[in-house]
Amino acid sequence: MARIVIVEDDELQSELIRRYLERERHDVHVIGDGAAALAAIRASSPDLLIVDVMLPGLDGLTLCRTLREEMYDLPILILTARSTENDLLLGLELGADDYVTKPYSPRELVGRVRALLRRALPTTTTRPDVVVGDLVVDPERRTVTVDARPVELTRAEFDLLLVFATQAGIVLSRSQLLDHLHGSDRWIGPRTIDTHVKNLRLKIEDDPQRPARIVTVHGVGYKLESASA
Repeated sequence: MARIVIVEDDELQSELIRRYLERERHDVHVIGDGAAALAAIRASSPDLLIVDVMLPGLDGLTLCRTLREEMYDLPILILTARSTENDLLLGLELGADDYVTKPYSPRELVGRVRALLRRALPTTTTRPDVVVGDLVVDPERRTVTVDARPVELTRAEFDLLLVFATQAGIVLSRSQLLDHLHGSDRWIGPRTIDTHVKNLRLKIEDDPQRPARIVTVHGVGYKLESASA
């Protein structure tokens, strides 16, 4: 059971989502506006946030950005009626982990929630640090340093970097990265991988326009250089 906050001003939509998630035995709280949701999350951080983009007052994207700036690491799923790629990728760039476009199937939404929560569950197995040159990834504490400098990543960015680090030097296609991240839960599309790679480069590369760590192998995918130092 997880504590889930739904931020949606459409009462019919929020009630539908709440019922489906409560069938999964989650503790679900519905809030109708972004400002109230921000206050509630600050008071008692939930395990997962589902937020509509279009909200009165504080909109969903601003809420997402604010939470990430304040270092909240909870998984965020955004709901949007905007279907253009730029709008969807903007949500991911601001720190969302996944998105669902309206109209959507409640079963699809529940599946995405399952996948996000599964990724967020703490592991009981101790795993050593993964070191690639001056890049150090700690799977237990979920921390990253580059040349001893701490780097703040979203949950999705960390998961992706960990895949790269554990297979440094190996070229990985977008579909392989999706498999490593989600197994059979193929909810997030290949373009999402591109956005997370872009965000990672902004945070770990000396020159994001000329990446030396996460490099593109044209026509194939990406790889983390094994001699990134």
